[in-house]
Amino acid sequence: MNVWIAIGVTAVACYLVKLVGLLVPAGALERPLVQRLAALLPVALLAALTAQQTFSAGHALVLDARAAGLGAAAIALVLRAPFLLVVAAAVLVTAGVRALGG
Repeated sequence: MNVWIAIGVTAVACYLVKLVGLLVPAGALERPLVQRLAALLPVALLAALTAQQTFSAGHALVLDARAAGLGAAAIALVLRAPFLLVVAAAVLVTAGVRALGG
């Protein structure tokens, strides 16, 4: 029964967050600082999520095949490769390093 309580609380919390977003005055959203933050926030959150997923395992800091794949993706991005090629490079390098026992 605790799971259903958690689901209900989460659903209500999501609805309240959406409601609070709708109640923000339009003037506050049109400020240049707010617009710059809104543009940069998703990038920062994605970078943090990528770093957390790449360099952690449980509570430990690790450097394994995922880091090599991220490095390959970064190099492909610097070389302005298409997105699918960036993903393919990351996948292939990660799989290769894992296959070699890294």
